[in-house]
Formats: sequence, C-alpha cells, structure tokens
Amino acid sequence: MTKITLFAQIIQRLDRSIFNKLVKEHSTDKHHKGFDSWSHLISMLFCHFGKSQSLRDISNGLRSATGNLNHLGNVHPPTKSNLGYQNKHRTYELFRDYYYNLSKHLGQQAGFKQVKFRIKSKILLLDATTISLCLSLFDWAKYKTKKGAVKMHTLLDFGGNLPAYVNITDGKTADNKGAYDIPLIKNSVVVADRFYNDFSLLNIWDSKGVFFVVRLQRKLKIYNYKRK
Repeated sequence: MTKITLFAQIIQRLDRSIFNKLVKEHSTDKHHKGFDSWSHLISMLFCHFGKSQSLRDISNGLRSATGNLNHLGNVHPPTKSNLGYQNKHRTYELFRDYYYNLSKHLGQQAGFKQVKFRIKSKILLLDATTISLCLSLFDWAKYKTKKGAVKMHTLLDFGGNLPAYVNITDGKTADNKGAYDIPLIKNSVVVADRFYNDFSLLNIWDSKGVFFVVRLQRKLKIYNYKRK
C-alpha cells in the first residue's frame, strides 16, 4: 500500500485538468527531454516543502522516493542538469497562469471552514519571512558576508486565505520598516506580531482609519499617569 504523505495530500488539491490545458496553451511540453511540465511543478514544490538548498537536493530527494511517486501524478524525478535546463528555458508564464487559476477556487470551495468573528470589517494578517538566495547568482541580494536573501512582507486576506499584497525588500529590512509601503483598507483590521509594535507605523494606520491588533513587546514599559 502506497504511503500517502502530507506533501501528496497537498498535491492532490491541485487541479490537473487546468494545468494540462495551460500546458497546451503555452506549449511547454515540446522538447521537454523526458521531464514534462507537471514533473517540473512537483519538483519545485518539493523544493519549497523540503527546504532544498540545491538542484542536487531536489533530484536526490525525489529519486529516494521513487516507489512513492505514483500518487503525485506520474512524476519523473529529474536529473540535476535537466532540472537546471528547464528552470532556464521553460516559460514562467505557465506557472503564473496556473497560480491565478487556482486562486479562483482554492479556499473558496464548499465545505471550507472559516472561523467567524462578530466584527464585519475585513481582517488582514501581516507578517514577513526571509528567503535565502545564492549570493553568487544574486549578487544584488546582499544579506550577510557570504549569504544572500530578500524579505517578503505579506498581507494575507483572512477571508480567502490568499495574499492581498506582497512587498519584497532586501533581507536586512526590518519587518516594521517594510510595512510602511503596504496599502491598507479603511476600517479594516490588521493582525500582526510584536515586530510591528512601531508607534510611528501604528500612528499612520490609525490616521488612515485602520484598526490593528499587535502583540506588545516584552520590554515595553507602560506608565499609568493619574490626573491631579
């Protein structure tokens, strides 16, 4: 019996028919050298979920699970050179269009359970994450002496579980500094962690009619002044 992993369960949520239609539109399976578009997609998703650091990690990781790839949709584990070739030559438009097609119905399907609050305002979740990059390939993404990175500041729409806005900065940008450029909706509610406890930022949100729920910093001192 094939072992169904968490990764496989996520892959099963992808609509293969939509992907096949886009493959025909973009003609991305011509001259694919035994590594078709679907295998390419699964390989790159495996890269993110497996936190692979190189093409070799992706190739070896998928090859080690050769007996358990049937439930991923007839995936062919790539060689290091083949994966690098397709990353360079296969058009990104296929994966971009597939993302927008999936965003129309994923998270909006019948049976999707969403926590309901009494407030009727739009709820937005704000957070940032650092994405490591190879400094030898992306020399502009200087983060540390021998490491490259960018930081992605994401505003997530709680109602649809999809990003409402993404701001990508250099890796050294603080979470709160990257939030200054994020557009917000009046009367919306922003939920963020303690890294956004920036009074200048909160003042801007307040002046624009935006409500917020932000965790307090541990070292924050609150004084209670009594009127005489």
